[in-house]
Amino acid sequence: MTMTQEHGIIRMPVAVPRTGRSFPIGATLTTGGANFSIFSRSAAKIELLFFDQVEDARPSRVIAIDPLTNRTYHYWHVFVPGVQAGQIYAFRAYGPFEPARGLWFDPCKLLLDPYGRAVAVPKSYDRQPARFEGDNAGTAMKSVLIDPQAYDWEGDMPLKRPWSRTVIYEMHVRGFTAHPSSGLSESKRGTYAGLVEKIPYLKQLGITAVELLPVFQFDPQDAPLGRTNYWGYSPVSFFAPHQGYCSSQEPLGAAREFRDMVKALHRAGIEVILDVVFNHTAEAGHDGPTLCFRGLDNPTYYVLEQDRSRYANFTGTGNTLNANHPIVRRMIVDSLRYWVNEMHVDGFRFDLASILARDSSGAVMANPPVLWDIESDPTLAGTKMIAEAWDAAGLYQVGSFVGDSWKEWNDRFRDDFRDFFRGANGSVGRAADRLLGSPSIYGPKERELEESINFVACHDGFTLNDLVSYDHKHNAENGENNRDGADDNRSWNCGAEGPVEDPVIERLRNRQAKNFLTVVLLSAGVPMFVMGDELRRSQRGNNNAYCQDNDTSWFDWNLVYKHSDLLRFVKLLIERRVIRDVEHERRRLSLAQVLREHKHAWHGVKLNQPDWSESSHCVAISGELKDEGIWVYIILNAYWEPLDFEIPVLGGGSQRWRRWIDTALDSPDDICEWNEEEPVPGTTYRAAARSVVVLIGRLPHDVRRS
Repeated sequence: MTMTQEHGIIRMPVAVPRTGRSFPIGATLTTGGANFSIFSRSAAKIELLFFDQVEDARPSRVIAIDPLTNRTYHYWHVFVPGVQAGQIYAFRAYGPFEPARGLWFDPCKLLLDPYGRAVAVPKSYDRQPARFEGDNAGTAMKSVLIDPQAYDWEGDMPLKRPWSRTVIYEMHVRGFTAHPSSGLSESKRGTYAGLVEKIPYLKQLGITAVELLPVFQFDPQDAPLGRTNYWGYSPVSFFAPHQGYCSSQEPLGAAREFRDMVKALHRAGIEVILDVVFNHTAEAGHDGPTLCFRGLDNPTYYVLEQDRSRYANFTGTGNTLNANHPIVRRMIVDSLRYWVNEMHVDGFRFDLASILARDSSGAVMANPPVLWDIESDPTLAGTKMIAEAWDAAGLYQVGSFVGDSWKEWNDRFRDDFRDFFRGANGSVGRAADRLLGSPSIYGPKERELEESINFVACHDGFTLNDLVSYDHKHNAENGENNRDGADDNRSWNCGAEGPVEDPVIERLRNRQAKNFLTVVLLSAGVPMFVMGDELRRSQRGNNNAYCQDNDTSWFDWNLVYKHSDLLRFVKLLIERRVIRDVEHERRRLSLAQVLREHKHAWHGVKLNQPDWSESSHCVAISGELKDEGIWVYIILNAYWEPLDFEIPVLGGGSQRWRRWIDTALDSPDDICEWNEEEPVPGTTYRAAARSVVVLIGRLPHDVRRS
């Protein structure tokens, strides 16, 4: 190797690339350099481009990957000596541009590495040049080489908390701290680091897991013109954490800061579940941009229609990932393994998971390979897997999703309790079933009680506050003339649309919010509620705020003081989800879960006379928490007038019931501290209109049942 001198500067010669290996896929830092491997079946030529800065429009080095010596099967590979972590790179792929055959090769377009562990985004990033003719290097995202081992986890590992001890808090990384009221410095607002600053709040609230809206690198410009893709359901990478949530703009910052966040959450006993999007990408439909997969091997990565120039659209977003193709299956499983092994996450919630049951023609398979790959992978054993068991084309699999380990978002829990508390006819039987973990849905599978993920509000749809404040969606700000978002919200505004000054309506709304939170946190299954519902966060009636990166969607920390009564209510509900079995090891179960496992009885206003008729709006259940000496009596009254419920005789008449919860009462009487419940006189309890009541009876050891 000979040095050269130019203008007095001594330059080392660039080392000659070597053949490299097809495995591992992606960019892998090794001793003396880095190996690059990428899949493309139909490319005629592929180039690896290095850049000195993310803003550069021209590469500092171009390495042609020889199709004869540097190609194994359909994997193009090269080893480049001297390359270090932080190197910015991308690919160009040459081949036929024949959309009629499904081929969209365009050597003018810079392509991300599908396995890239980090993505750098230039300030000049623009999605539009990737749609049209011409070079887009100056405005394109670029991949960054990282060293996965260059991080000290300090002994951290995924927590593997049992499902029975899990309370999920769905949240948005940016939205949680972006509001000025967060009290954070401007550089930390809306970032992984900002979330770390707010861990004490999460710990005090009592939740055990955060479910983060998408944190894979996504395209924020994949939204109507002039708006932002705020939710992040628009991925361009399945391995790189989103750079926009990093407080630092250095290319390697996002991976490091994401890990810092995971480690800090684990230290607080909080698991990290990622909302993952393996059903589509930001490349959209036939008129979308070429960012990565389309330009490398379009027919492999996407489900195409018979007209090969068109994309099957089972997602409602323009394209559908070809998840059961062997190459795509491997990428999905490799991604999950990476986030578990290298990023220490505890679980995944799969957006539109039913799409993963479709084959390359879009037909639904009885045994989808990708789902069984995930299910049977030993690396992922013990990792939490949650399915949104439907897609945008009408496939609905709640209660029948493939596999044994998956839990499911139970949208029927959401709809049935919404119907019940707004007073809809015919809802009382369905609500009772949901309270006990939806045995009508999950009973035939003979699965554990936690298969159902119970929620009444999530990121998609009304917030809890808006559920009790609006009869109709108000999405005009989204720029689609209020056509977007669901029309069937099953909401009730309690007498007036939107914000009001009327104290009677406000009190009713607060009660309804407590009703919903009570059934979510006491029902059998795994409870989930969305960021800010414990404080009545509002989106002003917008039920599809995917493009609202502003105070419409952000967590307003002033609400901590405004709705401190509701916050206290939720804290105590979560705290008492822990039931200590005095004769056995500690377990975390909902009251309804224990009731379902043991003998229980249904009631109406009269004992043992439940009213399951169409016109009924109330139901009660009683039962013993066996071996714990505790009886529970739960009243659900969605009727618009107070009702007197007969109370079961306790301990042969020698013991008295005590009131733990009555959502109709003002704080602090709405929920008592555990073991400080208020005695209930008489043989009946008057449940106020639209309220939930929970009575507790503690029996002395000598009168407990064996």
